[in-house]
Parts: sequence; structure tokens; C-alpha cells
Amino acid sequence: MEQRHGGGEGQAVVLIDGVCHLCQGLVRFIIPRDPGGILKFAALQSEAGRELLSTAGLETDRLNTVVLLENGRFYTESSAVLRIARRLRFPWPAAYIFILMPLPLRNAVYRFVARNRYRWFGRDEQCLLPTPDIRKRFL
Repeated sequence: MEQRHGGGEGQAVVLIDGVCHLCQGLVRFIIPRDPGGILKFAALQSEAGRELLSTAGLETDRLNTVVLLENGRFYTESSAVLRIARRLRFPWPAAYIFILMPLPLRNAVYRFVARNRYRWFGRDEQCLLPTPDIRKRFL
């Protein structure tokens, strides 16, 4: 899903569920594959995350999707994940080919994983606390 939002040219912010181990793993996966530090991060539960969700017209308590703010547009679910992959170091941009799959099918798979993420990967009681070396990448 995509939504337009004014401004933000060149911006790339990934919003994740800060207590989800799978989402935290996504951040740890992205960081070494984004050596230029183009992607920034925020927890959906954080003040910055809630503000960005509100700006996008999304529910501020919506924790069941990764959200990507890229060049003034908001992407959710499978579209967000594929657009993130496109920004990473080779070979990950090749995964963007899956954008050709019908959106309902891509999002059905995404939602299945999202519904089961706590059971399969676990969760914390509080949001991820970034280490000092990656703290600058968080809003």
C-alpha cells in the first residue's frame, strides 16, 4: 500500500514494531547492508513513529506492519519490505522482482507472517534499545 505525503524528498525512514524480535532482526539485517546509512529507523510505538503514522493518515496504534517513508510517500506491508530491499547492497535489490506478484497475494503472505511473528520469533516488554554505534540511525 502506498500513500502520498508532501515533502520528504530523499528521506527514507523505516518504522517497525519496536518490541517484535522479527522486526528488530530486520533492523539488524538492514544496517550492515546499508553502509551509506540511507535508511533511518523509528519504533512505531515511539513519539517520532506515532507522529509519522499520524502524518501519513495511518492509525497511530497500528503495529502490524512495517512502514517505509520514502521520498514523501508511505508504503506498508509487502510493498514496504520490497522497497527496503531495493535500497540495500547487492544481491538484495533483486528481491524487488516480487513486486510483480499481485499485491493481494504478496500482502496475504506478509499478513500471515505478521499475525504469527510474536509466536514464532518472540517479543520484548519494551522497545529495542539501539547500541551506541547505531543510535544515530534512529529518530
